Amino acid sequence: QVQLVESGGGLVQPGGSLRLSCAASGFTFTDYVMSWYRQAPGKERELVAAITSTGGSTTYTDSVKGRFTISRDNAKSTVYLQMNSLKPEDTAVYYCNSNRIRAGLRWVHWGQGTQVTVSS
Repeated sequence: QVQLVESGGGLVQPGGSLRLSCAASGFTFTDYVMSWYRQAPGKERELVAAITSTGGSTTYTDSVKGRFTISRDNAKSTVYLQMNSLKPEDTAVYYCNSNRIRAGLRWVHWGQGTQVTVSS
């Protein structure tokens, strides 16, 4: 049974920090690109950051570059999102995503989401 379980969300003041975690189980973690997405009220879900299976390459949406860092611990089957200098516009539900493409087939899994609220 595939599971992605996010944790670490909450309420934080502008300029503060949070660290999100996503614990994966039920699949071969090292075969998958891992990503964080977010969805704010009334907006479409957007990709925030992604990391390759080995952790050797990362990508970020422009609005979080220099503030957020994605990382993974393959021994623990866990992906993290360190969020610093948080802004009110970072408020959203954050979702963990795993993605694998091989031989024309694609496997995608989603977590249940964790709420991040940035407000004074």
